Amino acid sequence: MSTVTPRVALAFRLALRELRGGIRGFYIFLACIALGTGAIAAVNSVSQSITDTIASQGQELLAGDVRFELNNRQATSQEMSFLQGLGTISVSTGLRSMARKPDGSDQALVEVKAVDDAYPLYGRFVAEPDYPLAALLSSQGGTYGAVAAPLLLDRLGLAVGDELLLGNVKLSITGTVKTEPDALSEGFGFAPRLLVSRQALEASGLIQTGSLVEHAYKIRLEDKGAMSGIQARASKEFPSAGWAIRTSDRAAPSLTENITRFSQFLTLVGLTALIVGGVGVANAVRAFLDSKRTTIATFKCLGAPAAVVVLIYLFQIAIIALGGILAGLVIGALSPIFAAQFLAQFLPVSTAPTLYPGALLLATLFGILTTLAFAILPLGHAREVPATALFREQGFEARRLPSWPYILLAAVFMAALASLAILTAYDRFIAVVFVGAIIFAFVVLRLVAALIAWLARRSPRVHSPALRLAIGNIHRPGALTPSVVLSLGLGLALLVTLTLIDGNLRQQLTSRMNEGAPNFFFVDIQSAEVDAFRNLVQAQAPRGKLMEVPMLRGRIVAFNGEDVTKMNVPAAGRWVLNGDRGITYADTLPENAALAEGSWWDKDYSGEPLVSFSSEEAHELGLKIGDTVTVNVLGRNITAKIANLRRVEWESLSINFVMVFSPNTFRGAPHAWLATLTDPSSTPAEDAAILKSVTHTYPTITSVRVKDAIDIVNQLVAQLATAIRAAASVALVASILVLAGALAAGNRARTHDAVVLKTLGATRAMLIRAFSYEYLILGLATAIFALFAGGIAAWFIVARIMRLPSAFLPDVAGLTLVTALVLTVGIGLIGTWRILGQKAAPVLREL
Repeated sequence: MSTVTPRVALAFRLALRELRGGIRGFYIFLACIALGTGAIAAVNSVSQSITDTIASQGQELLAGDVRFELNNRQATSQEMSFLQGLGTISVSTGLRSMARKPDGSDQALVEVKAVDDAYPLYGRFVAEPDYPLAALLSSQGGTYGAVAAPLLLDRLGLAVGDELLLGNVKLSITGTVKTEPDALSEGFGFAPRLLVSRQALEASGLIQTGSLVEHAYKIRLEDKGAMSGIQARASKEFPSAGWAIRTSDRAAPSLTENITRFSQFLTLVGLTALIVGGVGVANAVRAFLDSKRTTIATFKCLGAPAAVVVLIYLFQIAIIALGGILAGLVIGALSPIFAAQFLAQFLPVSTAPTLYPGALLLATLFGILTTLAFAILPLGHAREVPATALFREQGFEARRLPSWPYILLAAVFMAALASLAILTAYDRFIAVVFVGAIIFAFVVLRLVAALIAWLARRSPRVHSPALRLAIGNIHRPGALTPSVVLSLGLGLALLVTLTLIDGNLRQQLTSRMNEGAPNFFFVDIQSAEVDAFRNLVQAQAPRGKLMEVPMLRGRIVAFNGEDVTKMNVPAAGRWVLNGDRGITYADTLPENAALAEGSWWDKDYSGEPLVSFSSEEAHELGLKIGDTVTVNVLGRNITAKIANLRRVEWESLSINFVMVFSPNTFRGAPHAWLATLTDPSSTPAEDAAILKSVTHTYPTITSVRVKDAIDIVNQLVAQLATAIRAAASVALVASILVLAGALAAGNRARTHDAVVLKTLGATRAMLIRAFSYEYLILGLATAIFALFAGGIAAWFIVARIMRLPSAFLPDVAGLTLVTALVLTVGIGLIGTWRILGQKAAPVLREL
C-alpha cells in the first residue's frame, strides 16, 4: 500500500503535466461523449419535467381530488348520495356530435363538454374574452352561450358572436377556449372542443337511449386523507356500478405512461449514439496512444512500471471524458427550459429553471461506463509498447489481444453498461432486446468487415494500379475496414430501421387504409331512426355499401371470475381493459371476420350468454374457449362464456369489435346503432352532400368522415416521426464523428503508404483514385449491410409487432447508399488530402 499511493499520485501529476500540451486528437472523443451523454440527459430531464408537473398539478389536471366516470348512464340516486357525501361535487358530460351552421351550409365534428356552475373545482378555465365561465354559458332569450376552440371557428368560418346549432338547440358563440385545466385528463380528442352548460346539452336532445356519453363526477374532498381508500370503499358499496375511478395523484395515467415509454425509446436511441460514440472513444484513445508511443517508451527506459504508464493515460482519458460528460450534462440541464417553449401548448411543462439530478446522474453513469468500456483495451495495448519503440517507429496495427486482466475489465464495464440500461428501463424486456441487438450488431459488423476483407483478398487481379491498391488496402494488416464498417454501419442501420418504420406507417395510413376504409362512420343512430336513416343514405349514395350493427358500451371487469384490476395483465393486451369498449351482438358471423377457433352459435340460440372474442387479443390476455368474461353494461354485470375466437383485421377500419355476444345476452337492453358507408367511387363533393343531408335530417346522429380521422392520425405520426428522426440523427452524427476519428486514426499508416508509393513513382492523382476506390467499396458494403439489417429490423417491428403489412421502400435504399458513399468518400478524402502533401524525408528517416 505504501508504494501504491505514491505511484498513483505520480501518475496523476504526470497526467496533468502532459495535458498542459493540449488535447489535440481528443476533439472527436469529447464530441462523442458530449453528444451521447447530452442526448440521454436531455430526454430524461424533459420526461421528468413533464411527469413531475403532472404529479404536482394533479388536482388542476383532474379538476378535482377524485373523479368517478360512468359511461352511457348517469349515477343513481344512491350513488349520487354517496358521491355528495365525499365533498363538493362538479358534474360534466362529454360526447361527440355534429355542430352545424344555422343555414346548413357547413358542419363539423366537435367534442362536446357540458359543465355545471361548480366547474372547475381546481384550476381556472380561461376564455377569450376572459369573463366568468357561468356568464359565457348562460342563456339569453332562449339561446345558450358556448365557448369553442379556435380551430372550430376556423373550420366553419365563424367568429365570436355568431350562432351555431348543436342537436336541437341554438348556441351563441360567446368566446374561445384559451386554457382548459382538465383537458389532458379527458384524453385525446379527434375534434375541437365545444363547451356548453348542462342545461344546453339537455335541450339539445343529444342524450338518448344508447348514446355514447361519458358522465364525470369530480369531487373536492372534505377529508383529503380519505383519498387512498375511496376506490376500495366505492367498489365495496357499489360492486356493479362499473365506474372508473381516478385520483389526483394519477390524474393522467395514460399520458404519463406514454411519455415514460417514449422517453425510454429515445433514451435507448441516445444510448445507441453513446455506444457508437464508444467506438469513437476507442479509436481516439488508440490514435492518441499511438502518437505517444515514443513518450511511453521513454517512460519505460527511465524505469516506469507498466502499471504507472497505464495510470498516466487512464487519468488523462478520465479527465477529458469528464469534460465531455460535463458538456453533455449542461445540454441536458438546459433542455427542459428550451423544450418548454415548444411543448407548453400541448403538455404540462414547468417553465421555471429546474435541475433533475436523477436524469443527470443516469447520463453521467452511462458516459463513464462507456468511456471505460471502450478505452480499456487500447490502454492494454499501450502497456505492451516496448522500450525499443524509442529507436524505431512502431505502431499498433498488427498486434495480439492485450493481457487477460484488461479483457476482463472491458467485459466487466460492458456488462455494467448493459445492466444499467436494463435496470433503469421502464420496459425491461425491450431493454434486454435492445442490449441483445446491440451485441448482435457489433458481432455481425465485425463479421461483415472480415467478409469484406476476405472477398478483397480473394478477388481476381485487376489491371488498374489504383483499384489494385484500393483492394489491397481493404484486406491488409491494420486496414480501415473494421473501423469504417463498425462506425458507420450501426448508425446507418438504425436510420434505415426508423425510416422504413415511418414510411410503412405513412403508407398504411395514406394509401392502404384509404383503399379499404369506409367513407363514413355514423354513431348514435336510434332504433326508431334506423329504417329512415337507411333509406336516406341509400338515396344519397346508391353505389355505396351500408353496414349497420347494434352497439352498446361495456367495461370488462373480470376474467373467469377474477377481478381484472388485480390481475397481472400483459402489456400487449392491456388496452382492451382500459375504459369502456364498444360491444355488439349478432346471430351470424360478421362478414369482415373469420373464425380462428370454435364454432358460431345457432341463429335461434337461447342458452347461457356466449361471446366471440378477437383471437389476437384473447391470446395476449391468456384467454381460451370455455373461459368466462364479465362485462359491466349500463351498471349491470353480465358474464358470458367464450364460444369461439375470430380473426379481426383492425387495419381495415371497418366495423370491428373485440367482443361479439349472442343476441340473447342483451335481449331487451336499450341501445343505439352504428353504421358505416363505403363507396370507393365517391367524390369529395358527394361526401360533403351526404354529410350535410344526414346532419340536417338527423342532428343527433354523429357523422365521422374517416379520411379526416386518418389525416389527424397522420399528423400525429408525423410529429412522432420528427422526434424519432431527431433522435436517430444524433446516432448518425455520432457515427459520422466516429468515422472521422477512425479515418484519422489510420492517417499515420496512410502517411507511410503515400510517402513510399510516391518515392516509387506513384502520382498524387493515382493515389487519390486509389483512396477514392477504397472508400467507395467500404461505403457501398456498409450501405448494403445497413439496408439488409435495417430492413429486417423494420420488417420485424412492422409485421410481427405492429401486425401491419410491411414493404421495402426503394427511396430509403437510394438515400442510404448516397449517404454512405458521400460520408465515406467525402470524409476520407478530406483527411487524405493533407497526407498526400507530406514530405518524404522526415517519414523515411523513421522507417
